[in-house]
Amino acid sequence: MVTVESKYLGDLRVSSKHLQSGVEIQTDAPVDNQGKGESFSPTDLLCTALASCMMTIMGIEAKRLNIELKGTTIKTTKFMNLKPRKVSRIKIEIYVPSPNISKEHQNILKEAAINCPVALSLHPELIQDINFFFG
Repeated sequence: MVTVESKYLGDLRVSSKHLQSGVEIQTDAPVDNQGKGESFSPTDLLCTALASCMMTIMGIEAKRLNIELKGTTIKTTKFMNLKPRKVSRIKIEIYVPSPNISKEHQNILKEAAINCPVALSLHPELIQDINFFFG
């Protein structure tokens, strides 16, 4: 079953529709690659997919452990290689504001994040620089 349908809109823009929910997103080429940078670039979405997958899998574990993750934030920084043009490094900083998470549970949450499906699907040459900040 098809999950997403994408359509080229011209001027380096693409509209993609998630067929189950009907939610649509648009991408634009970045300014350093002939675009206007007026939306997420495809490589921005790659980095965003990693961050949101980590957060989701941490949320699943937190729910199982009865830990509140509400208010947790992730700051994502993308580093590009020019030749060949590709994402070379993704820096992820995960800030969990809950001050009372035990070291054992912190380690469970960390393991869940770094082993999320997107992280495991990325090429091993892509550096995933992941840092956690609790409390």
